[in-house]
Amino acid sequence: MDRSTADDIVAEAEAELESVDWLSASAAIASISAVGIALGLGLPLLSVILERRGISASLIGANSAVAGLASLAAAPLVTPIAQRIGVRVSMLAAIVVAGLSAIGFYVFTPFWTWFPLRLTFHFSITALFVLSEFWINAAAPPGKRGLVLGIYATVLSLGFALGPWIFSKVGSQGFAPFGIGAGVIFLSAIPLFFAWSREPAISKDRRKGSFWRYVYAVPTATGAVLIFGAVESGGFTLFPVFGERVGFSEAAAAQLLTAVGIGNVLMQIPIGILSDRVKDRRTLLAICAGVGLLGTLCLPVLVEDWWLMAGVLFLWGGVVAGLYTVGLAHLGSRLPPSELADANAAFIFCYSAGMLVGPQAIGTAMDLFGPHGFAWSLAFFFAVYLALAVGRLVAAR
Repeated sequence: MDRSTADDIVAEAEAELESVDWLSASAAIASISAVGIALGLGLPLLSVILERRGISASLIGANSAVAGLASLAAAPLVTPIAQRIGVRVSMLAAIVVAGLSAIGFYVFTPFWTWFPLRLTFHFSITALFVLSEFWINAAAPPGKRGLVLGIYATVLSLGFALGPWIFSKVGSQGFAPFGIGAGVIFLSAIPLFFAWSREPAISKDRRKGSFWRYVYAVPTATGAVLIFGAVESGGFTLFPVFGERVGFSEAAAAQLLTAVGIGNVLMQIPIGILSDRVKDRRTLLAICAGVGLLGTLCLPVLVEDWWLMAGVLFLWGGVVAGLYTVGLAHLGSRLPPSELADANAAFIFCYSAGMLVGPQAIGTAMDLFGPHGFAWSLAFFFAVYLALAVGRLVAAR
C-alpha cells in the first residue's frame, strides 16, 4: 500500500470520528447509564424483599411484568410528548418521577401498592431510554454507529454490573438501598445540563401514528430486543430466587449477576466494532442467540461450582447483550435519520414487550418445574429468536 493511500485511510477514519457529536453522545450515555445503576440495584432488591415476605415466584413475576406494561404504554407516547416540549425537558421530568417512585417502594409496604409504583417508575425509565437512544443514534454517523452504541452499551452495562454489586454490599434491609437508587437517578440529570443546547430535534415531517409500522419494519432488530428484554428482565428479577433455591447465598447470587454485567462491560465495544465490519449484522445476531441458547442449557450442570458458573455467565452475558447493541445498530443502519425517533420508540416497545413476557414466563416455569425451569425457559426464548434470525438470513439469500 503506498503512502498516499495509507494517509487517505487515516484521514477518512479521523473524519468519521470527528463527525461524531461526542458532547451530545457522552451526555446521553452518562445520563442513561446512571439510571442503569439504579435498575441493576433495584430489580434484584425488590425480588428478594418480596421473596422474604412470602410472595410466590409467579406473583413476583407478575409484579415485575407491570414494568413491561408501563413500557408498552409509554413507548408510543414518548416521541409525541418530546416533540411538543423538547427532548431534554421530557428527560428531566422522567428523572424526577422515577426517583420519587424509587423512594415510594420503601415508603409503601403493602404488596398491591408496588403495582402502581412499578407503573410510574418504568413509564419514566422507558421515556429515558427512548430519548437517550434517539439522542445517541442522532449523534453517531453511519460508519461509527456500532462503535458509539458499543460504548453506550458498555457504560450502561457497567451501571447494571455496579447495581448488583452495591446490592451485595448494602443488602436489602432499611432505607439505604432505596436511597442510593433514588439518589443515582436524580444525579443522572446532571450530564444533561452539559449538553443542554445540543438536544436533537424531533423531525417536523413525523407522521401521526407512524410509530406502529416500525415495530415490523426491521423484524430481526425488534425481535432481538424483544428476546433480550424477556431474558434480561426475567433473568435479573428471578436469578436471586433461582440462586437461593439451588443453594447460593443472597450475596453470592448477586455477585453472579455482577459477573454477567462485567461480561457486558468488556465485550460491547468489540461487538459494536465487529458489527460495523460484518457484511450482514443478522449473522452476528444469530451467533449471539446461539451462544445464549448454549449457555442457558449449561446452567443446571454448573450449580455445583460457583466459580465455573461465574466464568460461563461472564462470557454468556457479554455475548447475549450483543442482541441489544447489534440490534440497535442494525435498526439505525436500515432507516434514515428522520425516522429514528419513532424507530427507537418501537425498539423500546419491543424490549418492553419482552419485559412483560419474560418475568411471568420464567417465574411460572420455576413454579412448575423447580429451579431448573429458570434455565429451560431462557433457552426457549433464545431458540425462538435463533429460528427467526436464521430464517431471515436464508430468505435474504
